Parts: sequence; C-alpha cells; structure tokens
Amino acid sequence: MTTPHPAEDQEPYGSEDRDRSLDVAVTGMAGRFPGAPDIATWWRALLRGEVLTTRLDREALLAAGENPAVVDSPDYVPVRGLLADADRFDHELFGISPREAALMDPQQRLMLETAWRALEDAGCDPTREERVTGVYASASSSAYLRAMLTSHTLDAAGVEEALRANEPDYMATRIAYRLGLTGPALTVLTACSSSLVAVHLAVQALLNGECEQAVVVAAAVDFPQLGHVHLPGGILSAAGACRPFDAEADGTLAGSGVAAVVLRRHEDAVDAGCSPHGVLIGSAVNNDGRAKAGYQAPSATGQEAVIRAALTAAGVGADTLGYLEAHATGTRVGDPIEWSAASSVLRELGAAPGRIAVGAVKANIGHLDAASGLVSLIKTLLVVRDGKVPPVTGFRSLNPLLETAGSPLSVRPDGFDWDGDGAPRRAGVSSFGIGGTNAHVVVEQAPAPAGPAPEDAPDGPEHLLVVSAATPDALRASAARLADWLPDHPAVPLADTARTLAAGRAPLPYRTAVAGRTRAELAGRLRAAGAARAVGRTAPPVVLLLPGQGSQYPGMAVPFADALPGFTTALDDCLTRLSEGPAARVRAALFDPGFPAAELERTELAQLALFCVEYAAATALSGLGVTPVALAGHSLGEFTAATLSGVLDLADALALVTARGRAMGACPPGAMASLAVGEDRARELAAAHGLELAAVNTPESCVLAGPAAAVEALAAALDDPERARVLRTSHAFHTSLLDPAVPLIEEAAAGVRLGRPTVPYVANATGALLPAGTAVTARSFAEQARGTVRFADGLAAVARAHPGAVCVEAGPGQALSGMAVAAGLTAVPLGGRQGTLEALGALWAAGLPLDPAVLTRPGRPAHLPGYPFAGPRLLAPAATVRTAPPTAPAPTPDPAPEADAAPARTPGDLVAARWTELLGRPGLTPDADFFDLGGDSLLVVRLAQRLGEDLGVRVPVRSLLTGPTLAEHTALAASLLLAGDPR
Repeated sequence: MTTPHPAEDQEPYGSEDRDRSLDVAVTGMAGRFPGAPDIATWWRALLRGEVLTTRLDREALLAAGENPAVVDSPDYVPVRGLLADADRFDHELFGISPREAALMDPQQRLMLETAWRALEDAGCDPTREERVTGVYASASSSAYLRAMLTSHTLDAAGVEEALRANEPDYMATRIAYRLGLTGPALTVLTACSSSLVAVHLAVQALLNGECEQAVVVAAAVDFPQLGHVHLPGGILSAAGACRPFDAEADGTLAGSGVAAVVLRRHEDAVDAGCSPHGVLIGSAVNNDGRAKAGYQAPSATGQEAVIRAALTAAGVGADTLGYLEAHATGTRVGDPIEWSAASSVLRELGAAPGRIAVGAVKANIGHLDAASGLVSLIKTLLVVRDGKVPPVTGFRSLNPLLETAGSPLSVRPDGFDWDGDGAPRRAGVSSFGIGGTNAHVVVEQAPAPAGPAPEDAPDGPEHLLVVSAATPDALRASAARLADWLPDHPAVPLADTARTLAAGRAPLPYRTAVAGRTRAELAGRLRAAGAARAVGRTAPPVVLLLPGQGSQYPGMAVPFADALPGFTTALDDCLTRLSEGPAARVRAALFDPGFPAAELERTELAQLALFCVEYAAATALSGLGVTPVALAGHSLGEFTAATLSGVLDLADALALVTARGRAMGACPPGAMASLAVGEDRARELAAAHGLELAAVNTPESCVLAGPAAAVEALAAALDDPERARVLRTSHAFHTSLLDPAVPLIEEAAAGVRLGRPTVPYVANATGALLPAGTAVTARSFAEQARGTVRFADGLAAVARAHPGAVCVEAGPGQALSGMAVAAGLTAVPLGGRQGTLEALGALWAAGLPLDPAVLTRPGRPAHLPGYPFAGPRLLAPAATVRTAPPTAPAPTPDPAPEADAAPARTPGDLVAARWTELLGRPGLTPDADFFDLGGDSLLVVRLAQRLGEDLGVRVPVRSLLTGPTLAEHTALAASLLLAGDPR
C-alpha cells in the first residue's frame, strides 16, 4: 500500500534541479530505548505498534528511593519509558577507573558507549578514526549529580570531582578525548529540542569544512527512573499514556534512552562506498522570541518559520514530502498548535490535503527530553530507508481541536508501506524546546550504492572475519552475534563484512579470527571459536620455523599464493634467478596439485621447491610487519634461515641449495622413520636394527634413518606405543649414507661469500642458537647435512632466549609447530590444516603487528552488529544516600580506619589504600600503573594530598607522575618518611 496521496508524474530519482552538494549522509546510527536494547529491536516494535513504556510496581518504586507518601498519592502515575540496565558501563573499554566511572552521570556513560557503536555502524574504528570528527552532545539535566550534591556526604574535593564527572561542560569533550576525535566538541542544550539542534549544528560544521565527520549523541536518563505526580493543567499524563493528536490525549510521559548518529557530506560518503541510512537535505533552527503566551508556551509562528526555512534550505517543495515525524507530546495545548503550524506552512508550500502521514514516537516510548529530537530523526531515517510507516500507537480518533479542513496531515492508526512511486521518499522531523528553540530537518531516502554488490558463491574465495573485545565474555558475545547475523543478511557481501571487521573495528585485547567461503561455514566457526588470551601492549616475539625435506607436496604454494600478500612477488624473485628449465619444473611442482608426487620426492627438486616456498613466505610475512627475532630451520630449513639472516644472499643460496640437492641425490638411497621415543631409546633401537639417529625433534620424538630394508624391519618390529612413521624421503639424510655429499657441499659453500647473521638462528648440528654477528664457515654447511639434527635442543634454546614467543611455521605442513608446542612455545603453522588465511588471522589474534585489512578483498563499509556492551553496575555511594543532612559536615571517612590495637600500616599499605580509594580497584600488584588503571593528572594531585595527610610529609606531584607504578609510589613514600620533610 502506498501513501494515500502520491504525487502525480513524479520525476526519476535525482533528476530534480537542486544542489545536492549540500546533502549530508547519515552513515551510522545507534541507540538504546525503553523496551529495546538496539535500533533493530526497537524498529520491529514500532512497526507492530507496541507501547514500550513500563508500569512500575510499588516495591520497585520504593526500592529505587521514591517516597512512600508520594507513591501512595492518588495523583501518582507509576509509568515511564524505562531504560533497562542504565547503570551498567563498560568502563574498562574506555580506560576509565571504576571509581571515576561510578562518579559519572549514567547519561554520559551511555553516550560514550552509543557514540562508539554508532561509529562502528558507520564502518569506523572508534579508536583510530583519522578523519577530523566533531562531537555534538546533548543530555537532560543531571539528576545523578543532584543526588550526590544533596547527600551531604562529599567534602570539597569530592564535590569538585562530582562536578567534573557530571556537568554538561565536559559531555562532548569527554567523548572526544576518550575516542580521540579532533573536530569541534560542543555540548548543545536547548531543552527538548537539544539533540535536533545539535544535528543542525553538525550539518553546518560539515558544510563549512570545520570537520569531515560528526557524531551527534544525546541521552535522557533520569535518576532514579520513576513515575510522576500528575498536576492539573500540567504536561504529564494522568492516564499514564501518551496519545498524540488523539481526542483523549491528556499529556506526555517521561522516557529514558540514548541515541547517536554519524554524519558525513554525502559526496564523501559515496566516494568511500558507504551505504547511508538516509540523507539530510535541509535543516533550520530558530526561536519563538516573544511571539507566544509565555516562556514555556509554544508558538505557531516560530514553528511555521522553522519548517519553511528547512524546506528552503533543502530546495524542495512540501509536495514532495510523504511523512512528518512530529514533536507530538500529546498535550492539549501543544498538539493543536503544532498541527496548525505544520498544516499552514506545508499547505502554503504545495502539499495536497491528507498527503503527509504523521508519526509520533512519544506514543511508544514517552518523551526522551533532550534526546527526543534525535530519536525522532532515527525513526524517520528508518521510515524513508525501509518504506514502512509505523502506526501512531494508541490513536483512536482525532483530537477535535485540530483543524483538519484542507490540512496536508493525516494520522493513520495502522501502519502502511510507502513505495514512493519511483521518487525518493522524503520526510520532515520537528523538535521544539521549552523556551522556544525550534528545529526542523528534511530527510531523504538514500540513493542505491553505485555499481552492483559482488555476490557470494560456495566455490568463491575465502574470507577472513576478525573479532575482538575488551573481555572474554564480550568476545564470545560478539562472535555469537555475528554468527547469528550472517545467515540473516545475505544481501551484505562477505567481502564487505570482512573488510568492515578488519578496518572498521577497534583491535581490542581479546581476539579471534576465522576463515571460510560461505556464511554457514563462517557462522559455524565463529560459534566454535575457543577462548582467547588477552594480547599485551607490545607484540610477542616471533620465531620463524622453516621445515625440511619430507614436508613437500604437489601444489604446496597455492594456499600461500591465495592468502598471503607479497608471497607471489617474493616467489617470482626466487624463480627468476634460476635457469629456465629448473624454474619451470619448480613452478609446476609448486602450483599444480596434479604434479607427480614421486618426482617431487626427488631430493634435488624437493629441496629447491621447499626453499623457494619458505623464503617467499618469510619475505611476505616481513612485508606484513611480522619480523622474527630468531629463526629455526630443520635440515634444509637451516639454509633458508641462513639466507633470511643475511649469511647467504638469495642467488648464492639458490645455487648452494641446488648443489646440496644434487650431491645428496647422488648418494645411495635410503629411508627415514619418525618414532615417538626419547633419544636414549632411539639409540637402542638404532643399534638393534642397523640404523642411525638422524634427528632429535622433541624429548619424546626422534628420527632414525638408514637402508630402506632396515627401516621397514624396524617399523614391523615396533609395538603400537612406539609406532614408526615412514617419512616421504628418498634418502637417509643425516647418516653415513650421505658421506659422499659432504665434500661436495663444502666445496659449493666455499665458493660463495658468507656474511654474518643479523638474526640469530639455530645450528642443527649443535642445537645452539647462533648469536647475531657469529662467523659461519663453509664446513658448517657440510657437517649440517651429515650430523644429527638436534632440533629439540634448538627449540629449547629459543624458548630460553625468547619466552612467550610465537613460532610461525613458514612452509608446508605443521610438523615443526608440534615440536615447538612440545618445547612450551606457541605455534601457528601457515600451511597447516586450518589454512593459510586463518593462520594469518591467528597471528593477528596473538597480538602480532599485522593489519588484517591487507588480508581482505576490497569491500564497502557494512552495517554490522555493534559492540556488546555489558559492563558492571556502577553507582557512586553518595548517589544512594537519601537521609536528611547532618547538622554539621561529617568528616570524610578513612577508607580503612585502624583500630587502636591494630599495628601501624606500612607506606605500602597506605599507598595501596589510597590507590584503591581513588581508582576503585582492589587487588593491586606492585607493577600496576596508576594511569593504566584510569588515573589522570588531577587524580594524581588528589593522591599527593591524601598521601601527604597520611604520612605527614610533603609529597611531590612530579615524582608521582614520573614513577607511576605502585612499587614506585611505595618507594617514594618510604623515602619521604626517612627524609622527614614535614608538610
């Protein structure tokens, strides 16, 4: 069903002769409302016409602090638009201490979270936004601050802290500071119209070049959230229902909520590939002046003027509008004045009778005071975006005081579909404040994105989805929400989803990453993602593992070429240094899964192919920022390590590997077997079967080698616990069968220039970690081919030198990763079963400085589920006190008073107690940092004062600043006591 009076002969979208360079796109939005934790839930409820206000029971009201006499009054109306969990705050995410967070007005806390989520919805990383972004913030008067100030429990310093944490002056600037936003940061307060006035100011700032992006955020959360006492003639409803424009309307209701939008110039948003929720094409603000009955009364003249000015700014006629979200408080005086003013000006500007459907969101959620205009804007954006007009909830019959003759306005008790008949859907939004500041915004449906979106296919490319959060619970919730979202939004390409997660989300400490080709596959892996450890502020050290012969297989370069940026370029660099025949043979073996496996097992080809893959993978990782502190190559892998460390240049390395492979290939054939036994048992078995110990890979894993018949006999003789696994090799490497190759390898090595390593690497023959700068001889390369590979000793040396290192196996397979785990190290195999792309994601999840955006395909910013805020409940003690004020100011209680018999506290006890008092954090450790825990320079001054009172000495603020840990503050306190510098 279309709007009742569609315009005739409408022109195609965008064909009008109007200046679109002044249009502003809404690229992101977020909100929490009565009865709805997010916009999607709220929108579904509005379309169903639900009343989302709550009738509070007596027990809940009394528990919240309402006076029993008030609750029991016949004029008390126990109804409001209740915001659930308004006292929760994810303070850790913003680096705010629990104590500072508890002091903050819940409105300002919620505004921080909602601004964050709106930026995410706009495809922006809230912590690394490079665009000059302004903040325009509005909120209702702080009842939270009033509760603290009237508790009479705060000393002078406490009052100052409470003011700084709650007063509106700090509202916008705190958001700008916490999110690192550098544009104008303005608090906008014009009573009920505050947030829509803020939208207008943000639009002007964008058009004037004052910022490139703007966040408009508003909140209205009373403290506590209670009902109201109806006063005859007042604006609050006696019936407990807001029924705008209805014959039975008797006033409005208070509601609580928070909302935010992100704005950009439309042209910039389109260039960035954004999919706006809608476009603001005109706005205006004015004031009634004295043209009204009283200061709090509305003025039809002012309202007409602001609507006219907004349409003029938009450059469109009222005949192009199909919807008006009215201020609509449901009051006996306000509604008729608003109806009359809007009808008059819209009729004058060309709107046909009954053409414009009227909306009134206050009927659903109550009046959100300073946030109401922004909430109305978000609803209107949804109307023009989706082409669905919700019903005016509770409407039964039109208020007889409304002038309906010839009015362009109509109230629909039922919702309807609005297709726009090919023209862009347009609507107006009004918001009027007590005191006469009026605002009106004209909204237009956003044009479809240029160019078709790519389609997903089961056989399409892999996509990497990265998710992070500030806590393990939030990470699990984020992954689960994304998993639920994926199958329900098939129109959003996976490339857009992956790109937005990688480039438009904050990289937080707890992380996970999954890869897949389909939504179902990705959703399943997200749900199965295990618990993650928090990454540190500094990246863990990286050790590259470089496998030897036996790990090769046909087509082993394909996973790296598909997923690892820079791999193909580095591989081509290797292959172009080979002669044409070997290069073609190696390339075929690397990229053709059908290449004969038996041919690739030939030593000369296998070693050259493995070297090229390992070198290319390691070089590509370095290009991504993954720089190793050490290298551990197994057998052939030691040659790759020597090359990466600077001992060999690439051309010489290729020549030496070729010569090594040729020399080894000419030796008598043999076989190798891996056994799950320790070195002593391996030597016993070797002696019993005529074999030699070729490698000690872990304390419980060794390799024996020798004639093929002897290896087969060993495998047949062993019981299951000592089962032998025969390796894919053509020779018994690292045994006496390789003796003929030793002089040939030494001769080849003597013919190249050997540098000194710049990165330490493991010497297989000794198991030692060669320090940077060590002299390397040609003989060592020859002995390495003959002697036992002592890889377990090498990994142990790595673990001692670099505890906490992440080992990355830069080659096919994952055998070396298992060895590293056995040595107590974390390992990620690039060529393992999980796949190269997911392995790269695992490196990011482990905290390595790898930008996941380079691992994604081009994509547009997508509107994805936002951060699942679920912080603790925080309430300042002073805000809970409701007793009568004492006759004299009570002294501030010591946080840990000592009994007469208690022993004197040490400087450490005193410092820790004051930290806990000022930061709200118990369980402190000596290395805890005052500023990392949410402290700031003003709190340091307070700390110096408190410690000075405790110790009876002067505590220098500078010393507290320069040595910010608990241990340093404790040492300072002890030294000051010894010096005895009195206050």
